Amino acid sequence: MTRDGCPVDLYPLLPPTGEPALIHAAIPPGAEILELGCGAGRLTHPLIDLGHPVTAVDNSADMLAHVRGPAGLLGTVLADIETLDLDRRFPAVLLASHLLNTPDDRLRGRLLAACRRHLAADGRVLIQWLPPAWFDRVFADMRPVTGRIGRIEVTDTPLSHDGTVLQAICTYRLEDGTVPPSGTLPEGVTLPEGGVWSHRFATRRLSRADLHAALAGAGLRFERHLDAGRHWLTAAV
Repeated sequence: MTRDGCPVDLYPLLPPTGEPALIHAAIPPGAEILELGCGAGRLTHPLIDLGHPVTAVDNSADMLAHVRGPAGLLGTVLADIETLDLDRRFPAVLLASHLLNTPDDRLRGRLLAACRRHLAADGRVLIQWLPPAWFDRVFADMRPVTGRIGRIEVTDTPLSHDGTVLQAICTYRLEDGTVPPSGTLPEGVTLPEGGVWSHRFATRRLSRADLHAALAGAGLRFERHLDAGRHWLTAAV
């Protein structure tokens, strides 16, 4: 497990679900990317395949062990995002995994400050978040929400909320509880009994005004949403 309770063995099994193409279309061809919170490389490797050199940052050495060294991987950095200072700037900075929705307002500001600190003057930050409409749907009935990522069923089960912060458990279930279609597991990965992982989390609803204020506090401005569901956005100086 990572410090925030993410099951490390799960992440090498999760395929991308269109995010690399969306990111690729939003930045110049071949633009270097600083990926903050890269995990096991779910987005890192496809972005490299699309021609983007990537510097991958995570605070879990176990996660970074799965980020291999193909041509185009500029390096991996073991560090907390909020204290990172590489003393260089990138044309694209990526903050995925809904990190923006942390319940800790101070941490949110420090995450965005790290994005700004590493952003070239004409660059852009690409951010994944949970938009207000997502919370409104969950708060309305507090029922489990189930979807799929490849062969893995993902269920978010709400536990409680105070109108702003949601407490929930995310359960990941590998189809038939066995190995992936290739018949093999990535090196160093072991499956839990039944192929089921769970992760308890808390996440904060941010209004559009909250979003714009958080960006402005870090010296950034909202540019546009990248997808119809408004789960991805770009920001610039």
